[in-house]
Amino acid sequence: MSHKSSNDLQDLQYFGEYGGVNPSISDSSTYTFISAKTMFDTFEGNTEGCYLYSRHSSPSNLYLGEALAALEGTESANVTASGMGAITAVILQICSAGDHIISSRTIYGGTYAFMKNFLVKFGIETSFLDITDLDAVENAIRPNTKLIYCESVSNPLLEVADISALSRIAKKNKLQLAVDNTFSPLTITPAKLGADIVIHSLTKFINGTSDCVAGVVCGTTEFCLGLKDVNNGAGMLLGSTLDSLRASSILKNMRTLHIRMKKHSENAQFLAENFERDGLRIVYPGLSSHPGHLIMEDQMNPEYGYGGLITMDVGSLENANALMELMQERKLGYLAVSLGFYKTLFSAPGSSTSSEIPMEEQQEMGLGNGLIRFSIGLDDDIERTYELMKKCLLDLNILDIKSIKV
Repeated sequence: MSHKSSNDLQDLQYFGEYGGVNPSISDSSTYTFISAKTMFDTFEGNTEGCYLYSRHSSPSNLYLGEALAALEGTESANVTASGMGAITAVILQICSAGDHIISSRTIYGGTYAFMKNFLVKFGIETSFLDITDLDAVENAIRPNTKLIYCESVSNPLLEVADISALSRIAKKNKLQLAVDNTFSPLTITPAKLGADIVIHSLTKFINGTSDCVAGVVCGTTEFCLGLKDVNNGAGMLLGSTLDSLRASSILKNMRTLHIRMKKHSENAQFLAENFERDGLRIVYPGLSSHPGHLIMEDQMNPEYGYGGLITMDVGSLENANALMELMQERKLGYLAVSLGFYKTLFSAPGSSTSSEIPMEEQQEMGLGNGLIRFSIGLDDDIERTYELMKKCLLDLNILDIKSIKV
C-alpha cells in the first residue's frame, strides 16, 4: 500500500514549551480571550487555532487526533473518553429515529448491547448477521438502512471482514461503512480499503499499557467537524471528553506501536501454529485453516503480521477457568479482559466481554463456553512460553501427550 502509517507517525513532530521534545500538556479546562468577538467566532467553530473549553477540544487532544488520522490515513480524527464513546457518537451522528443498521453478529458485547437494547428506545433497529456472508448483507438492506457496521477482525471469534467488498456494497446503496479496527491497528488500514469511518478503543493495542480508557473516530474532516458541532454533534453533546493528560500519555505510547504490533503478531503466530499442530482447536487469521485467511492476506499490511489475538476452545467453561487460573498462578499472564498489554491477557468471552449476547445467540454464532480469548504479550522467549502453557494443558488433561507432534 502506498500509505505507510508508521512513516506518517514518524514524521509527526511537535515541540513543547521551552523546546521540549514532547508537546506541552494543556492542563486547562477553559481558555481566555483578549477579544469578545474571537470568543464568539471560536464558539461557532470559525476560528482556527483557538480554544474555548476542553469539552470542545484541547491542544493535547488535537495532537493525538492528528497522530491517529496519520495512523489510519484519514483526513481527521476526534478522540473520546472511551471506545464506546466513539462508537455511540458515530452511530447517533449517522442514524435517527426510524433508521436501520446492518451489523456483524460477532462484535464487542458492549456494542451489541447498545445496538440491541438501547437504540430501540430511539426507534433505531439493527439487523445482526454473518458479516462474511456478502449476499446476506446485501439482502438485509432496506430503504431506511443508513449504516453497515463491523469489526475488521471480530471480537471474540476473530472473523475477518472483507472491507473492500463491504465498501462496494455500501457505496452502491449510498450507505456509510464504519469499521472498528481495535484488534488490528497497523495490520489493517480500513480507510484505504474503502471504509468511511474507522473506530478504535485506544485502551487496547494503541496505548498498550492498560492504564487508561480512551477511543477515537477517524474519518473525513466534514464528518469529524459534524461530531463536534455545538448544536447537533453527537460527540459534542454526549460529552465523551478525553482528559489532556491521558491524551498526552497515549501519544507517547504510539511511538512504539509499530514495534509492539510486530512482536504481538510474531508471538501469536508461533503459539497458534504450535498449538494447532498439537491438536488443539485454535482460531487465528494467520493459520491457513482460518476461513478468512486469504481475505486477511489480501487486505493486511504484511510487515505487521496477523495480529496479537488467538482463541482456543478447551471444551467447557470448567476447563477454561481451570486453565486460566493455572496459567495466572504460573505467571504466564493475567486472567483479565482487555488486550494489547505487555503480558498475555486471557478471558472466557462468553461469560465476560460477550456476556451481553444471549446464550442461544452465542451458540448459534459458534461462541462456545469453553472458548478462551488470548491477547498474546510481548514475551521475549516465546518458545519458553509455549512450553509452559503446554505444561498447564497437560497437567489439566486438556491436552493428551499422545496427540503432541514432535
